[in-house]
Amino acid sequence: MTSSRQRPLAGINRRQLLAGTAGLSALTMLPVKAWAEGAQLNVRAYLEPDNFDPLNASGFLEELLYGCIYRKLIQYTPGDEWGYQNDLADTIEQTSPTTIAFTMKTGQMWSDGYGEITAEDIKYSMERHMVEENNSRIKPDLGPFSHVEVTGTHSGIIHLDKPFAPIWTIALPYLAGTVVCKRATEEAGGKLDSAVPPTVAGPYRVVEQRLGERWVLERNPDFSGPTPDFERVDLVVIVDESAAEIAKEAGDVDFTAVGPGSVQRLQDNPPEGMTLSLHSSLAYYWIGLNVNHPKFEDIRVRQAVQHAIDVPAILQAAFFDVADPATGIVAPGLIGHRPEGLIPPQADFAKARALLDEAGIDRLEVNIDVLNNVTATTTAQVMQAMMAQAGIDLNISVHESGSFWSLGVESDGDRWKDLELTLKRFSMTPDPYYATAWFVSDQIGDWNWEQFSNPEFDKLHEEALSETDTDKRDAMYRRMQDLMEESGAYRFITHGATPNLYDTDIVPATRPDGLPLVQFFRKA
Repeated sequence: MTSSRQRPLAGINRRQLLAGTAGLSALTMLPVKAWAEGAQLNVRAYLEPDNFDPLNASGFLEELLYGCIYRKLIQYTPGDEWGYQNDLADTIEQTSPTTIAFTMKTGQMWSDGYGEITAEDIKYSMERHMVEENNSRIKPDLGPFSHVEVTGTHSGIIHLDKPFAPIWTIALPYLAGTVVCKRATEEAGGKLDSAVPPTVAGPYRVVEQRLGERWVLERNPDFSGPTPDFERVDLVVIVDESAAEIAKEAGDVDFTAVGPGSVQRLQDNPPEGMTLSLHSSLAYYWIGLNVNHPKFEDIRVRQAVQHAIDVPAILQAAFFDVADPATGIVAPGLIGHRPEGLIPPQADFAKARALLDEAGIDRLEVNIDVLNNVTATTTAQVMQAMMAQAGIDLNISVHESGSFWSLGVESDGDRWKDLELTLKRFSMTPDPYYATAWFVSDQIGDWNWEQFSNPEFDKLHEEALSETDTDKRDAMYRRMQDLMEESGAYRFITHGATPNLYDTDIVPATRPDGLPLVQFFRKA
């Protein structure tokens, strides 16, 4: 999913410091670098991970936090190839198309006196996503998951209602695989809604959340694994890429993604003591049109907007030609990637104008909502200048992250009905199911802001998740992206790239798409 799929958790007073701040030492009032000289790691977070319970997780920013403080049966392996490694699991294997048997390492402990992590915690953590009243936002990640059968204190069997190919690439190593403490969560009323959890199991524990600024973590003394190299880790919230680069060069962060406009300069002349790495991204950017808005009820109008958006111009101005045009929501190298889309990346202003004429429209005025960052605002400004050539006047509304990611959500008010165009970026995992899951009809009013509804798409999405023939599965996902594009609701832009700038005295750990796995960072 940004996410950017990021959205603030309803019901939390984000203007108050949360539990845990009172016990801070006065040392935390000193400049960041002085608190634990040589033993602190500052990593930039591009949005604030602010959903404390995996039930409410929105995307990679929560994973950034959860990876530091929680455990899973398996985790992604850092490096250039997608894979997984055992975490809590001692052994884990697919014993049939619908069952996965696991045994756990013994002696893996919860912090703060909550005892050993057991198979009951695995069962509780996975099954709570399936409870309807819990309203888990990442329930789709688990697909046809049924239940966990506990066969011993440290063993169990994961049961699926039908085969589910992404169980190994999404469900277990990502957000839905996060293990929480059954006892602690039940004591908290069934939901974890404080920034300082009652207990954690990862290499770090939460000290505090400084709202809008940073999460402060410290070594977890009860961690059952190897002692991490860093005494303290700060996840520093810096939304704008240019500001993140300034913070890096000022020494305020040790690891950050930077904007595409800086890549050439940093490659040619890297700052002393810093390294730049460049990774292909799985994320996807697109322009979405709300098909139920009165302006877009005529498909010819939607198609006119599609043809009036010039993707190469956007990539040159907003991505500095570091990224390539996308052909859909599935990146190259994954099952379901389309070699080319139905609409060329170049704009066709004459065709757009002809479609508007057929629809009886002289000039079309439309609104686009975007995040307040350089890439998004530049993209919108390029669109505004280019689309005018087809007779489309574009108005731009810019939002901070909290307000933006609630725009298309029905439970947050009526604004979702009035959306016209939006520019969005969703983060991604190495399986196409994670891309298509958010565009089914059931997601209207939540993640499906385009209100796109197609029975064939929904049917293919369900069938593809249990299809074991790779070629058939590939064709199904390609067809789904055709349907998205044919609807006129989508103009695919790019998958982007992930350039990371970091100090040479740390050894970063990233997924193949460049996103950081902070729990595995080490000193050089």
